[in-house]
Amino acid sequence: MTFAAQLRDIRKDYVLKSETVRALRGVSFDVPAGDYVAIMGPSGSGKSTLLNLLGCLDKPTAGQFFLGDDDVARMSDDQLSYIRASRIGFVFQSYNLIQQYTVLENIEVPLLYQGRLTSRGRRRCRELADMVGLGDRLGHRPSQLSGGQQQRVAIARSLVNDPYFILADEATGNLDSVTAEEILALLRRLNEEGRTIIMVTHEDDVAGTAKRIIRLRDGLLQSDQVNGHRRMPDPERVAAEIAADESQAA
Repeated sequence: MTFAAQLRDIRKDYVLKSETVRALRGVSFDVPAGDYVAIMGPSGSGKSTLLNLLGCLDKPTAGQFFLGDDDVARMSDDQLSYIRASRIGFVFQSYNLIQQYTVLENIEVPLLYQGRLTSRGRRRCRELADMVGLGDRLGHRPSQLSGGQQQRVAIARSLVNDPYFILADEATGNLDSVTAEEILALLRRLNEEGRTIIMVTHEDDVAGTAKRIIRLRDGLLQSDQVNGHRRMPDPERVAAEIAADESQAA
């Protein structure tokens, strides 16, 4: 089996003044290529921390994070910057489009930043615009698009580098329910075509469209539900991890 991502005993600590906050306390799971995973959890569960680690925006305190065959947990900041640009496709709640750029130019941005904007790359960007239903909007700017259309541009942009996975952070959070369903339908179609998607959301209805739901609580993996069947972590292992963390804190 080929994996887009593998996390092994990921831990992340933050030192605030004299206090150490253990945001993640030993999270392990795999994301096979072609999977569609929703990550959920209440405030303080470690969800945002995990999002930053998956996006290579931060590094874990301990543990291993394999992106394909590479352990990115031990990479330098420059190496992580390259990984973010070339192997991960980001889709944000606020779209993060460049207002002065057209639809086509926004889709081209990842290639432009890497110095790879060739005629072939431009053709690829036009194909992606067609794929998300914006082939007739190439010259429009974000201010001339609806929220759903802007998110379609962001999704097309996320695919330019053929990433290991699309990392969607509350991708429907700024959309009305009808438009949100259109975006979720597009993500489902991309997954059916073989794209790997990791989606962070607080909405049960949105998470329900994924193949699998991972729930975090108190920095630990609480549950991993696949196709309606809940896979729970080993309770003895979880209890031992909590006891060890509390002992260290004392």
